[in-house]
Amino acid sequence: MRKYMVLIIGLFILGAVNVSIWHKEQLLANGKTVFLALAPVDPRSLMQGDYMALRFKLERDIAPQLTHDKTQNADGYVVVNVNAQGVGEFAQLQDNLPDAVNSQQVAMRYRVREGKIKFATNAFFFEEGKGDIYAKARYGEFRVADDGELLLHDLRGEDLRILPK
Repeated sequence: MRKYMVLIIGLFILGAVNVSIWHKEQLLANGKTVFLALAPVDPRSLMQGDYMALRFKLERDIAPQLTHDKTQNADGYVVVNVNAQGVGEFAQLQDNLPDAVNSQQVAMRYRVREGKIKFATNAFFFEEGKGDIYAKARYGEFRVADDGELLLHDLRGEDLRILPK
C-alpha cells in the first residue's frame, strides 16, 4: 500500500510541475509583449554565477502611489499605456484585475514584499563571461497574460535592439 501511495504522490507532483511548465510556455508563446525600462545593477554571485539584479523605472512610478498600509506586503495590478514600440508607461494602480483596459493598455501584476516592488523576477541570469553584453541592457522584455501574470523573456538594448548572444 505504501509503494502505491508514494507512486501516486510522485505522479501528482510530476503532473503539477508539467502543468506549470506548460502554462509558462503558453505565456511565452501567446502573451502580449511589453517592454519595461530598466534601472539595472550588475553584481556577480560566486554561488549562482553571473546575473543582473533588475529594477524597473515603473517601480519608481508606482512607489508614490502606494498607500502606507501597502508599503510592506501587498499585491495589485498596474495598468500601463503601451506605445507603438511596445514600451509600457505607468497609467494607474488597481487593487484587482481591471475588468477592461483599452487596446493600448495592459494590466500587469505586481507584488510588494518588505517594502520592495517586484514584477515577475528581480534577477536575470546569463552565461558566464557575457556580462559586458548584458551591461548594455536598457529594457526588460515581458510576456503578459490576460490575467496580468508576466514572465521576463529577455533583455533588450538601446532602441529595443536584441542583444548579441
